[in-house]
Amino acid sequence: MFPLLHPALPLLLGATLTFRALRRVLCRLPLPVHVRTDPLRTWRWHNLLVSFAHSIVSGIWALLCLWQTPEMLVEIETAWSLSGYLLVCFSAGYFIHDTVDIVVSRQARASWEYLVHHIMAMGAFFSGIFWSSFVGGGVLTLLVEVSNIFLTIRMMMKINNAQDLLLYRVNKYVNLVMYFLFRLAPQAYLTNFFLQYAGQRTLGTFLLGILLMLDIMILIYFSRLLRSDFCPGRVPSRQHKDKFLTE
Repeated sequence: MFPLLHPALPLLLGATLTFRALRRVLCRLPLPVHVRTDPLRTWRWHNLLVSFAHSIVSGIWALLCLWQTPEMLVEIETAWSLSGYLLVCFSAGYFIHDTVDIVVSRQARASWEYLVHHIMAMGAFFSGIFWSSFVGGGVLTLLVEVSNIFLTIRMMMKINNAQDLLLYRVNKYVNLVMYFLFRLAPQAYLTNFFLQYAGQRTLGTFLLGILLMLDIMILIYFSRLLRSDFCPGRVPSRQHKDKFLTE
């Protein structure tokens, strides 16, 4: 069915509006002292709260999808389930919301890396939503949200200048393990699968291109993470104050 008339559009709109409403609710919560005095930190805090909520729901949902439909681990292109399809729509709605939030809040320049990531993620998810292909691949990709739970905790603690707390020190090791298990490992598995489409003129080839670009971004983020949490002496002392992806 032509995408403009696709029945998934109400699902995407509903998911996007849900995250918009969630942001309004979360903005009513009290802010930490180190956050409330800085408008930029305030925006980032609210943005990360929504991201945190999305990561918890999507991460657990992705694990449940794979438990219910384990063939998604192997039949990445053809495996399909209603739960997996709704999960992909749900997460696509989050990326639409976050893209709009970044642009409307005039944080596009500081958050350009996130915008690039979101555009690529939406391009990949739309293949599963509008053409019902690679839904299993979308679910596997969303395993990264399990890792994002701990990564977001880390970022929020840094924004709140709480790096000296025991929780931060424990979380940085948990975050490292989760990064390997739920970000690097699934990404490597998916890349190996999609390499079979190299040289073809198919949807799989398009997704392979997106996946390879995401591989580069993930490795860059990983190097920043290691440098910041485990080699702090090598982090440049002067960084752009508006940089969204904090090291």
